[in-house]
Amino acid sequence: MTVDDLQVYVHKTNRKSLELRVSEDGAIIVKVPTEATMETVVEFINKHREWIAKKRGTILKRDPKILSRRFLPGESFLYLGRYYRLKIVSNQSKPLIFKDGWFYLSESYVDQARDVFVSWYRQQAREIIKRRVKWYASLGGFEYKRVNITNARKRWGSCTREGTLNFSWRLIMAPLRAIDYVVIHELVHTIEPRHTKEFWAKVKVLMPDYENWKKWLDENGYLLTLII
Repeated sequence: MTVDDLQVYVHKTNRKSLELRVSEDGAIIVKVPTEATMETVVEFINKHREWIAKKRGTILKRDPKILSRRFLPGESFLYLGRYYRLKIVSNQSKPLIFKDGWFYLSESYVDQARDVFVSWYRQQAREIIKRRVKWYASLGGFEYKRVNITNARKRWGSCTREGTLNFSWRLIMAPLRAIDYVVIHELVHTIEPRHTKEFWAKVKVLMPDYENWKKWLDENGYLLTLII
């Protein structure tokens, strides 16, 4: 089952309590009583999100490729904070199509699946992030030179002295509000180059709950690096 952004493997047993573990390949496994409801499982997973993030983060640091995608049918891929499954199809004109909550990959491009996904992600990032920058720049009265989409793995955004805003294409896998946080963060840097109290105050004006999304990126940012 999928709990928001997490793929969870549920095993019903005769046990009386719920047990959670993260396997060596990063899989999230929950053993539950046979009578346990899905609502109970979801609540249990949400309660232990921070623990899950830490465990998977440790695994990723040990072997960055262990959680990477293999582009197999049924595999899940992040887009705007949610997971969507992959289907391999024939007779499709485009290499990759996202439709009705599914990714459709042409069988002709299976061998180039990673490049196809990255190209698609980059295009979505270019379109969506540029729109968000334009919107928040207008809302906050900021000026910037241009927007670049980069291949950064850890630095989600940056701002040059000349006013060029750089954003990693990997951000497009994060929830839209997390993307907005990074956009606002870099726009504020056009007038406040350092992380002063004034800087964070300006960020908060445009996004009162920015701390929630900063925390989301801190805890879940590794999920955005799984296509290596």
